Amino acid sequence: MESSVDPAAAPAPAPEIVAAARSWLAPLRLALGTEFIASYVTGSALRHGFDPARSRVNLVVVARALTPDVLDRVRQAVTEQNKPPRFEPLLVTREQIERSLDSFPIEWLDIKAHHALIDGDDVWSGIEVPREPLRVQLEHELRAKHIQLRQAYLGSAKRPGALRDVLEGSASSFSTLFRTLLRLEGEAVPATAAATIDRVAGRFGLSAQPLHDAYAVRHAARRHRDDEIVAIYRAFLVEIDRLVVAIDQMRIR
Repeated sequence: MESSVDPAAAPAPAPEIVAAARSWLAPLRLALGTEFIASYVTGSALRHGFDPARSRVNLVVVARALTPDVLDRVRQAVTEQNKPPRFEPLLVTREQIERSLDSFPIEWLDIKAHHALIDGDDVWSGIEVPREPLRVQLEHELRAKHIQLRQAYLGSAKRPGALRDVLEGSASSFSTLFRTLLRLEGEAVPATAAATIDRVAGRFGLSAQPLHDAYAVRHAARRHRDDEIVAIYRAFLVEIDRLVVAIDQMRIR
């Protein structure tokens, strides 16, 4: 079974984002010259509810080579960004992608599944992310985050409100992990975070409500009380513990 990608699950970037990205990237492409292969919008700009006033637009630029001389030219071409949309570029070579598929399978699979070509030739159609390294990285990331969540909880007795910051800061990374879990199982990822949470909960035998509650802390219209945050955090911690066990026992077919 191959890891699933789901290009239809995310919206196309707004035309104004594409136009701004192409304009901002123009000097970088000129600096790369013949080393340029392709540029993309990736990440949250391709997800529902993206707000360029609050979040940066992730860009990936793929090159044939990034020698020190090429990097010097690109460095001089990068322009300051004083107003939205602001861009966060990642420059890599195609060889670096191909040789690190077993090192960064989560990151590359997320880009393969959700990318919008700005200029150049699309390189992702010929790239396959190996599944066992993907499972291993998922387990590693989830175990590490579970330990971090527990450590933060132990240190919050006198500052329970600090757990709010932990949940808000981890919402995006857990969303990526949940999407990747579904792709590992060969499933298409739903278009919304809520539907993704429901699918993950159903697939791995979790209680969905604590996952929804934890995600909602970042996006809620009202500020949760400290006692509410503690209750949400405790329940979320239990479900992530259960998810770690499920991933550890998963067998790649």
